Parts: sequence; C-alpha cells; structure tokens
Amino acid sequence: MKTNYLWGVTALAKVVLTSNLQQPLGGNLQPGTAHLSELDSIVASSPLLSFHRDIVEIPSVTGDEKNVGEFVLDFLSSHNWTVEKQTVIPESGEDKERFNIYAYIGNNRYPDVLLTSHIDTVPPFIPYSLRPPAAGGSSFSRKDLVIAGRGTVDAKASVSAIVFAAIETLRDNPDASIALLFDVGEERFGTGMKHFSNSDLNTNPPTFHTIIFGEPTELSLVAGHKGSLGLKVIAKGKAAHSGYPWLGKSAISAILPVLSRLDNLENILPEDGGLLRSEKLGKSTLNIGQIYGGVAGNVVPAYAEASVSVRLAEGTPEDTREILQRAVDEVTGGDGSVFLAFGEPKAGGAPPQYFDADVEGFEVITVNYGTDAASLHIHDEGTRKVRRYLYGPGTIHVAHGDDEAITVGDLEEAVDGYKRLISAALRRS
Repeated sequence: MKTNYLWGVTALAKVVLTSNLQQPLGGNLQPGTAHLSELDSIVASSPLLSFHRDIVEIPSVTGDEKNVGEFVLDFLSSHNWTVEKQTVIPESGEDKERFNIYAYIGNNRYPDVLLTSHIDTVPPFIPYSLRPPAAGGSSFSRKDLVIAGRGTVDAKASVSAIVFAAIETLRDNPDASIALLFDVGEERFGTGMKHFSNSDLNTNPPTFHTIIFGEPTELSLVAGHKGSLGLKVIAKGKAAHSGYPWLGKSAISAILPVLSRLDNLENILPEDGGLLRSEKLGKSTLNIGQIYGGVAGNVVPAYAEASVSVRLAEGTPEDTREILQRAVDEVTGGDGSVFLAFGEPKAGGAPPQYFDADVEGFEVITVNYGTDAASLHIHDEGTRKVRRYLYGPGTIHVAHGDDEAITVGDLEEAVDGYKRLISAALRRS
C-alpha cells in the first residue's frame, strides 16, 4: 500500500503541474486501508472529476437550479464559451430565478451539433461522497472508485462528460460547430426544454443537424424509450358514521376495484382492452404510485384519490387515455363515481421516442424511462431530418435512489463516447 501511495503522490504532483484537462491518477489502492485523502486526491487531480464533484455538491432539486446554473455558466465562460442565460418562467408558487444555459464558440450561435442534458435533480439532496468498490479484492483500480450522491448519475455525470468532451473536441478542432444546452426542470414536465423549444434558438427549419441528449444509458446508444402519461384516479362518495355505513357511500370501496383493474391492464392483450405493446419497447406499464382517502377509521370516506404513471410502449397518450377510460367504465358501469383527471396540458404526456443508433462501436439498447427529448419540437418536417442520439454514463437502476452512484471509469469513458458521437456528426456537416 505504501508503495502505491508514494507512487500516487508523485503522480499527483506531476499532474498538478502539467494537466490541461483530464490527467488521471494511476495505480491501485488497497481497499482496507485507503484513506479519504487518497480518494480525494484522485478527484482533485482530474479537472473532469473536480467539475463533477463541484456541481454535485451544489443542491439543484427541480425549481432550485440557480446556484448550479451560475457555477456552470461561470465555468464555461472561463473556458472562452459565449454563454447565454435563457430565463425560464417560475412555476406556480415559485419565485426563484431559473434559467437554461446555452453556450457556443465565438459568434456561432446556430451550430451544426447541439449537446444537451439537464442540471436539475429529484429530491432529496444526498451529499457527495467517495468510497472504494464493495468487492475490490486485495486492491482496486482508480477507475473503480465509487462517487456517490444525488445527481452523480442523473444527470450531472452527463453534464460533466459533455462539457469536457466539447472542450477536448475544440482543443483538437477549434472550428468544430457545436453548442451546449443545459436545461432546468427535466424532472418535472420538461419545463426548460419546452422553453428552449419555443425560443428563437430552435429555428425553423433547424440550423443544427444533430442533437445529442445526455442521460444515464450505461454507455450504450438508446434506440428508443417509452412515452409517459400521468393521471389521477378520483372517487367521490358520501360521508357517514361507520356504524351506519348504509347512510353514506364509500369512495374507497368505489376506487379499489377500479385500481385493481387498471393495475392489471399491462397483462391484458390490447385486443382485449389492455395497454398497447410494441416489438421494440415491449409492454406499456402502469404504476399506482400514491393512494389516499378518508379522514378517520370510523367515518365512511367521501373522497379517495390515486396517482398513476403509465409508460407507453406504443401509440399516443390519447390512445392510452381511451383505454383507461374504457376500463373505468367497465368496472363502474359509467356511473361517474370514479373518474380520471389528466391534469394541465403541460403534463399531458408524451408518445414513445426513437433515436438514431448508427455510430459504430456502441452497444444499442432500449430503456423504459422518459427524457425531455419529447419536449423539443424539431422543425424538420419536409427538410433534412435531424439525427437524435441518447447516450450517457451511469445506470438508471440507481438514479433517483438512495444509492445513486457512478464509477470514475464510467465517467471518464463517457467523455470518449461523446467525443466519438460529436466526431461522427461533424463528419456529416
């Protein structure tokens, strides 16, 4: 261990003196005796890892993205990017400043290639931390060092890798026609991307011919992801004393058989009234995420409500609304005791999204989660089709969870992956 540690200190000294961008520390560390200072030195020696640490340490739960936005804006400005703030109107009841970050080189405001990811995260904030891998054997490589905390994967890993892939691309090709978009509100209605979509930066016809979305894809290209539809199931009844239940009407008793029916729709064939399916994305799925009702155990409940999320493998949100409504009517006889509420238009759902996967050297997968790709209306009807790619480091299986984490190796490999995608896109220019 001492030999490796001395080697690491020597390497770190060299790195601090010579590093421009990424200059990873080498060697193996002993998992049983690795000190936090040694783990910290791995991060401190790498501008990529340091940037990733800095933005993860700034809380940016949706609606509170200002501070991390300012940090990213200042960082890009210091690297000679022209940076614009795109102010996003606060959501109802919020008064904090929020803005997308749009960055380009010089006066090239309308480039050929756009790379984008989001700077907001889901709650709660989980502090940044470092740890050796769980099963490192007698030693472990620095690439297996685990970086944990909220946003380390979704999507500050993509933000970091995109930034350094762009910087390294421009170092090798100063004329590369690229821009960066880091938006707010992806985790809630795609607010920031919708704002960009409706702005003068999203021209008609498009000036960019390629857009690369950054999300956790396990370093694979995504050929498609499911659409989404959120709704509430609401039942209304009549309150009464529980000793005389016939004097009331239980909203909970009304909603339960409806929820049971909806919960099984993914297992019913579409021709029999079930949710739609596709060969590429499989079954549409439905999740009953929240349910509540009533006021006390000795009161017949007059109200009950459930929040439901559907992941669409096929068809439009309207198609799925009709399937759900038919299922409710079959259970209730259409008596109106239970009804569906689909919320505001901005939460009206999105169809499945399909992406390009024509760059060699990547595995190709499909995913069940959604992105804000559906929130960007690309005006390429009747003109050259804009290619769309979805790629990034980390796995969705830990995103949004208490154990959200990524390895140094995945983060560094993603920089190379984004550079290859950028290079392939520029060759088509």
